[in-house]
Amino acid sequence: MKYFSLLDLAPVIEGGDAALAFRNTVDLAQHAERWGYHRYWLAEHHNLPGIASAATAVVISYVAGGTKQIRVGAGGIMLPNHAPLVIAEQFGTLEALFPGRIDLGLGRAPGTDQRTARALRRNLGGSGDTFPQDVLELQSYFRPPEPDQMVQAVPGAGADVPLYLLGSSDFSAHLAAEMGLPFAFASHFAPEYLHVALAIYRRHFKPVAALTAPHAMIGVGIYAAETDTEAQRLATSAQLQFLSMVRGRPGKLPPPVESMDGIWSPAEQAAVRERTRCTAIGSPATVRQRLEELLDETAADEIIATAQIYNHSARLRSFEIASEILAGLVGEKRLTPQTPAAVGR
Repeated sequence: MKYFSLLDLAPVIEGGDAALAFRNTVDLAQHAERWGYHRYWLAEHHNLPGIASAATAVVISYVAGGTKQIRVGAGGIMLPNHAPLVIAEQFGTLEALFPGRIDLGLGRAPGTDQRTARALRRNLGGSGDTFPQDVLELQSYFRPPEPDQMVQAVPGAGADVPLYLLGSSDFSAHLAAEMGLPFAFASHFAPEYLHVALAIYRRHFKPVAALTAPHAMIGVGIYAAETDTEAQRLATSAQLQFLSMVRGRPGKLPPPVESMDGIWSPAEQAAVRERTRCTAIGSPATVRQRLEELLDETAADEIIATAQIYNHSARLRSFEIASEILAGLVGEKRLTPQTPAAVGR
């Protein structure tokens, strides 16, 4: 592993509001910078009461302005929701304000339900089918302008904004490999195709000047505390929030409970457990063991830690413990898993 980073969903807690979520976000980012996290990403989601980062570029600016050197970016911008020119202008502006610190991760999903997606896209064609063309168009706006170029991103043209492709299936794995881009898999909430996607990405990767070898990133939920029991209690907030989504009633992040027994049915428990399979919950020793297992399975170049923890001080402590463990894992040599013979054929 080369780096460890942090994904913040700017959680809106029960009894709180977006203003509190943003204050907590910038406070966490300032701590993450001191703890050695490489990058701090925020994600675009819409019509979800428990996530405040819908206007992702605005929140990125707020976080970058409150920190000094940590990379700040999108994990990610859901490109089908936007005209590529608009994103080029937004992130060209961010790069001009905070040079050398801005990342742009791109997702193909809408980041919301279909009704909200239609409200966002209006007359755009954004079904996701044009995603590869949209990425190419976005890249073109970041290049130095040609003398006769009629449409330019101002700011944006010539900006050094590195792109990352995000995904939860094999589609973006193929595309990232073809384009020679870093690839981040959303294993923190959709782990089903993790190993297939990473194998495809590595097998088909085409080196480019900016990236001569694959760079595979995985999302991992990390809930760390002094004891296994306390960490498991903290994680119930995320389990409850996942459960509300499984039931089709997404809400704000609830406070933790002592036990999930009697709250979910066996089928609901299985659904939540499956979606959160790439999660480390426990004391420092327990979390380290789980992270070592995930690195042995994936040989990831970068872990992006995330956590939906209700109490802000407990959330800070969890990410602090995680940073200490992850820093110890940086640089450890782990063999790339065998690529299944059928993958990518």
